[in-house]
Amino acid sequence: MSIEVNGKIIETDEEGYLLNPDDWNEDVCEALIKQHEAAGHRPVNETARGLIEYFREYYEDHMMHPTMHKLLKTLGKVKGKSFRDQEEYKEFLYELFPHGPIQMLSKLAGLPKPVEEVES
Repeated sequence: MSIEVNGKIIETDEEGYLLNPDDWNEDVCEALIKQHEAAGHRPVNETARGLIEYFREYYEDHMMHPTMHKLLKTLGKVKGKSFRDQEEYKEFLYELFPHGPIQMLSKLAGLPKPVEEVES
């Protein structure tokens, strides 16, 4: 599969994850968000965009996806609505991304598909 961004074909796997994370940029992100929303997912708001940036930075620094535990422990280090309680934050993340925050954020951030364990 693929998406076209600014006249360039960007290759994805069958689930929409970029095959080459280096293809990701702001325009590709916008295309992925449009595809995400067109598939019936909730609109991506400012907080979700901050989480996408967090995922990119975390992956670049650690060469791995943040786990749900790590995301909750840091409360995502995002701008927007602030949380003190991890359980409340987890519920909020699932409101934004009911089909799995880690998977959806990884896809929108142009990262490889995470392994299933990262949700725990």
